[in-house]
Amino acid sequence: MFTLRLNKLKFFAYHGVHFEEAIVGNEFEVSILISFSENKKVEALGDTVNYVEVFNAVKKLFAIPEQLLETLAQKISEEIYKIDNRISSINITIDKLNAPICNFTGTVGINYSKSYP
Repeated sequence: MFTLRLNKLKFFAYHGVHFEEAIVGNEFEVSILISFSENKKVEALGDTVNYVEVFNAVKKLFAIPEQLLETLAQKISEEIYKIDNRISSINITIDKLNAPICNFTGTVGINYSKSYP
């Protein structure tokens, strides 16, 4: 079993429930764990999950505003699974770096895990 990691990807996007978030946007940080099995020696790109394809899928979906990060995470998981059906599980963490909450410091975010047969 291998786990591919994409850590702390940075995106600026317009996700959120509040009207202002659709206007001013926000910074997001995304980390993804993708587990997959390979029964032979990994010696070529086709023997593993291509992280460039994964990044491009995430980037594409981040450009489409969603009200809820949960919805976005589910869509990202679906797109990643389409890339390679050897994937057995995907774990996605999305953090909103500047939450629109008065006098709030820190981040808010979600974690989504999906297992595949």
